[in-house]
Amino acid sequence: MASLSSGGRGEPLSPGSRLFHSPNFNCHVIAVLGFKTTINPQLFKEGFRQTVLKHPRFTSKLVNNGSRTEWISSTIDLDSHIIVPEINSSEIEFPDTFVKNYISNLTKVPLDITKPLWELHLLNIKTSDADSVGVFRMHHSMGDGISLMSLIIANTRKSSDPDALPTMPSSTKKKEQKRGGSRRLLMSLFGPLLAVWWALVLMWHTFVNLLMGILGILFLKETWTPLKGAPGVEHNTNCFVHRIVCINDIKLLKREMNTTFNDVLLAITQAGITRYLNRQRFEGANANGSAAKKGSSVLKNIRLRAAIIVNLRAVAGIQAVRRTADLRGRRRASVSDVEEGNGELRVWSRWHVGELQI
Repeated sequence: MASLSSGGRGEPLSPGSRLFHSPNFNCHVIAVLGFKTTINPQLFKEGFRQTVLKHPRFTSKLVNNGSRTEWISSTIDLDSHIIVPEINSSEIEFPDTFVKNYISNLTKVPLDITKPLWELHLLNIKTSDADSVGVFRMHHSMGDGISLMSLIIANTRKSSDPDALPTMPSSTKKKEQKRGGSRRLLMSLFGPLLAVWWALVLMWHTFVNLLMGILGILFLKETWTPLKGAPGVEHNTNCFVHRIVCINDIKLLKREMNTTFNDVLLAITQAGITRYLNRQRFEGANANGSAAKKGSSVLKNIRLRAAIIVNLRAVAGIQAVRRTADLRGRRRASVSDVEEGNGELRVWSRWHVGELQI
């Protein structure tokens, strides 16, 4: 039996959450977790009950009250949300393919809207990356990837100290170099002028990007590439492919290039797409030389846009997230207790593709 919050009304859906429930944009979040040991389902459920279920969003379901849809607190059957399929590992020749197909098949089955919109699938099968796998699926209206990662991290502990929270990296501010007297004098004279120039350049780039965005919607469509699917491709079964990279290599690039972690990942993604598109051009050149010339021209004048997701939340420490979970275990929580939901911004950016020479 569903129980209403104080005042007899639940928490209404935000505009973003309503968008994620629209028929043409029914969006889910899927997270795949690898474990070094075999999963004990009963222990996992008990830990889930003591941690994640203290967050009201995971025990709330959607109820349509006339003209508005609300999150209403309800009782929850944990066995219907934590699913442990029977797997005979000896009969599975390719475990990695099995897990990939299992995740793809999840996209064919919508979540049951009569109960809280999340599921956790525990797969006790050894893959090339882990001894067991957990597949977490929730509706995007519950929150975005940042809130999900914060929740998962807040409910984990160090293997060396089961009572200690994981150590999170802290943001470090760059030390300002001491400036000489002449440099300080120049900055005091030309600093305001540089600030005005920077503001003008920012406004100019904003105007150009806005204009190109409008023209792109109306006239300048993206160049056709193998990245674009044929009409109706959105109805095909999704296939999830991943690649594990060494985080120390990314840290090394970040340090040597004096940039951010996200900049390195974005550069890797852009380089991978560039190599892929150039590879398609070179493969076509093997059969027809004119195709190579045409492909080279396309790459030089390609129009390709990418949606870059930016987190709008202030980055909170892991202790703050954990205190929120403990607080919510003692009383009914309000929205202001934690930055839940969807706090992200999608930025459309022109994607630059270079031409590789062989």
